[in-house]
Amino acid sequence: MTIDPTMAVNGLGSEWSVGSIGSVEAPASATEGGSGFGSMLNDAIQGLTDSQTQAASAAQALATGQATDPTAVVMAVERAQLAMQMASQIRTKAVEAAQTIFQTQV
Repeated sequence: MTIDPTMAVNGLGSEWSVGSIGSVEAPASATEGGSGFGSMLNDAIQGLTDSQTQAASAAQALATGQATDPTAVVMAVERAQLAMQMASQIRTKAVEAAQTIFQTQV
């Protein structure tokens, strides 16, 4: 997937939207330490959302002539693209693992 930095001029397009995941609640025993799986997942998705937002605003600044360093914009967009690819791969592996578990005969 190629990312066109000029698409951010018209706001955040659907390609940039991660969407809201709502609240991920962890069991009471996991929330005491604050290091539960739900908390970790929520933090990772929030980081992905932040990188996408930063890349979109940097691309918009470049397109409007406000950015002074185009290499920084390219780096922000590439970081966001890599983060999205990694999240997609993690999702794919998680789905494959769940399917393997469901197909396991007992």
